[in-house]
Amino acid sequence: MKKILIVDDQVEVRDLVGVTLRSEDYQVFQAESGEEAIEIARAEKADLIIMDIMMPGGMDGFEATRALKNDPETKDCTIIMLTAKGQKADWEKGVDAGADHYFIKPFSPLELIKKTEEVLG
Repeated sequence: MKKILIVDDQVEVRDLVGVTLRSEDYQVFQAESGEEAIEIARAEKADLIIMDIMMPGGMDGFEATRALKNDPETKDCTIIMLTAKGQKADWEKGVDAGADHYFIKPFSPLELIKKTEEVLG
């Protein structure tokens, strides 16, 4: 069973993405901060991480993505940025941090499902 980690400081967004991606083929985990995301990704060996950028605490989504991609245990995990930050500079910063894909809120649930199925096979 493929594992998906949804990282967002807003529980409503985490729940919406979780419902959108609900499938018998996926096990879904949630984190509300970059630090928590790293802990869960390492412990659960997530196959896909859907990462917000703006989160409270000492680590935003860019920093968490960079840390995950630089960690031998989590470097192969696909990361999709899902954020309200839609400027080209934000997208470039996400790619530089190691994000594999970038979605802007509000997002199309169908497009997210399509990309998730593409990534997880």
